[in-house]
Amino acid sequence: MARSRKKGRALSGWLVVDKPAGMTSNAVVNKARWAFDARKAGHAGTLDPDATGVLAIAFGEATKTIPFVTDALKAYRFTVRFGQATNTDDAAGTVVSQSDQRPGDAEIKAALDMFRGAIRQVPPQVSAVKVDGQRAYRLARAGVEPELAPRDLWVESLDVLARPDPDHAVLEMVCGKGGYVRAIARDLGVALGCFGHVETLRRIWSGPFAADDGIAPDILETEAKSPTLDRYLLPLETGLVDLPALRCTPEAAAKLRNGQPGMVLGAAVEYGDTGWAALDGRAVAVGIYRGGELHPSRVFVAPT
Repeated sequence: MARSRKKGRALSGWLVVDKPAGMTSNAVVNKARWAFDARKAGHAGTLDPDATGVLAIAFGEATKTIPFVTDALKAYRFTVRFGQATNTDDAAGTVVSQSDQRPGDAEIKAALDMFRGAIRQVPPQVSAVKVDGQRAYRLARAGVEPELAPRDLWVESLDVLARPDPDHAVLEMVCGKGGYVRAIARDLGVALGCFGHVETLRRIWSGPFAADDGIAPDILETEAKSPTLDRYLLPLETGLVDLPALRCTPEAAAKLRNGQPGMVLGAAVEYGDTGWAALDGRAVAVGIYRGGELHPSRVFVAPT
């Protein structure tokens, strides 16, 4: 019996959505997949439902580049509410501790030093971290307080942008993969002796994608299943911009797509580097560069 063809369009590329508050990341991805009638879609990093900003969605072959976007630096702008700790470390939770103490500007700036560089942070109780095979947020909602192990995080920068009143501070952080802004706000409040939680959170950029370039989910509704929607798609290669680009011949491209090493040319690459091979500007494969050859780990179907 012949296998049935998958439903939907076999398109590949990236879509940047400026996610509004009140929507889950999965809901946005599902809406985008429906609007584009795409066979396959995924996103490069979950945002909390109340958070806004960059949600980068990959279609088709571009889903193979998601790890390189999630590994890239990303920037968040957020407001910390001092004087209150919540059970979710954000404004959606229940207040569990309070303090009348409020930190001064100098105290905040001094305390931020301990949150820069290589740090370790314990994820929020309400998070997607797995504990004995179960999501922490499910355990928390069932009344169980999971024991979460500290995680490594690289914080490139963390600075105060504004202090609108004694109860609040607006911060901006650039960090690596796996960071929880809610944990930063929580731990900053503890360090200052006044408690704290995230009141508002916005991801302003993630790797090569910026919130200012994102579309509103409303556009997915108004232009759903329309050819005009494709104008918002970015090339698959956008997800590889942080890797060295290498050129290859048609003969090498055929080998690479079959999972075999292929000859490549590139100046800014060293032995053992991860790079990607291109033929006429289109991605062929990602792999490890060794002595003039790329040893592929991910290959991309040739565009039709």
